[in-house]
Amino acid sequence: QVRLVESGGGLVQPGGSLNVSCVVSGSIFSIYNMGWYRQALGKQRELVAIITSDGSTNYADSVKGRFTIFRDNAKKTVYLHIKSLKPEDTAVYSCYVEVNDSCYWGRGTQVTVSS
Repeated sequence: QVRLVESGGGLVQPGGSLNVSCVVSGSIFSIYNMGWYRQALGKQRELVAIITSDGSTNYADSVKGRFTIFRDNAKKTVYLHIKSLKPEDTAVYSCYVEVNDSCYWGRGTQVTVSS
């Protein structure tokens, strides 16, 4: 059994910054890719950022230069640092991990950008 728990969401003013994190626990032998998706109300889920086991990263065009993904393998945690937030960044942010040759999703944390 693998469990993902996200934290760090909240209400932020436009232009602000926020950190979200996701801790992976359970029966883990290997963690491969880790990433973050988001889903805004009434929209499809989109990949925001992904980081491979060797630290290579990839970002959606809409967040390049504003979002930074990083991971701490010892803590089995993936982070997303978000800056210069825009109202259109409002969404539920969910982490995604590839563990033991299977894919797992967290329940998500709400990020709301509003003045």
